[in-house]
Amino acid sequence: MASNPSSGVRRDLNGRVAHGKGSLVVCFGELLIDFVPTVAGVSLAEAPAFKKAPGGAPANVAVGISRLGGSAAFIGKVGKDEFGYMLSDILKENNVNNSGVRFDPSARTALAFVTLRDDGEREFMFFRNPSADMLFQESELDIDLIKKGCIFHYGSISLIDEPSRSTHLVAMAAAKQSGSLLSYDPNLRLPLWKSADAARKGIMSIWDQADIIKVSEDEITFLTGGDDPYDDNVVFKKLFHPNLKLLLVTEGQAGCRYYTREFHGRVHGVKVNCVDTTGAGDAFVGGVLTFMASDLNLYRNEKKLRDALLFANACGAITVTERGAIPALPTKEAVHKLISMQGSGDPSVARLMSALGSILLIPCRCIGLVN
Repeated sequence: MASNPSSGVRRDLNGRVAHGKGSLVVCFGELLIDFVPTVAGVSLAEAPAFKKAPGGAPANVAVGISRLGGSAAFIGKVGKDEFGYMLSDILKENNVNNSGVRFDPSARTALAFVTLRDDGEREFMFFRNPSADMLFQESELDIDLIKKGCIFHYGSISLIDEPSRSTHLVAMAAAKQSGSLLSYDPNLRLPLWKSADAARKGIMSIWDQADIIKVSEDEITFLTGGDDPYDDNVVFKKLFHPNLKLLLVTEGQAGCRYYTREFHGRVHGVKVNCVDTTGAGDAFVGGVLTFMASDLNLYRNEKKLRDALLFANACGAITVTERGAIPALPTKEAVHKLISMQGSGDPSVARLMSALGSILLIPCRCIGLVN
């Protein structure tokens, strides 16, 4: 497991000392192989070759946090096959605690073939009939590991089928009971659901339990039945539930929006040459949760929150410059290199680097980024 980068007093969302809680983020869900074409703008049948890339949104987030200097664990299930062992080893190589990974002898590790359009956006073809992650049993959960996390992060794909759905709900309940903050990225993959209606109902079935939610513009349109994803009133009325602490809306290279009970706003992104958007949202979430794990009340301070989102936007930007998810996730050094080229005169950047120095315990220089 990666070392704990935070040595200060830990407090829960109500300001009480969180005894026994470090800055560990526990990620739950799918871990799979993405096959990404070596050229963009062609169909799967037309692709001359594919690059094998480890992926799966919750696993991407775990690796993303670890590469940034944070502490992360992953809980999920893969096949007892070469791909499964490889994926588990990749987690370990990236300093992610993989003690919660289970291996199914009767089902294969999930595979996904990803078609890249000319603009780097993706279309997916999945092979899971069933895959091992769909067969994750409640009895296989590492409850003790879940309880050690200060944040429990998950998606919606594990809600599609039984027994993984029931296992997901038990894991969420254990995390909530232990005082962990719940982080939810729906990560809509419509072809995996029986219908659009089933996807909408499944995703929304656990919506009101999350403390942090990250959605994309397209997901807002889908979940609201076609409403304008840029309308703040739509977001507040249809997606911001009473128990929610922070709602984040990613807008690709344009940046992101943030919503809390007290304030809302936008943080612009970083423009780069987009090759493959796979994993960009996960890199963004990893950046946000790295900050949040060191300060669970980050959402209460708009200045600090904007600093965290500046950093998270840069994480996402770096990820789209390479093919695949986990292989493209940035280190803190890579983030520094990118944002140092974006304008070092911005005072918000100096504040961001000061925050990074205290949160990630890393050497810092003044850097620049679009504010």
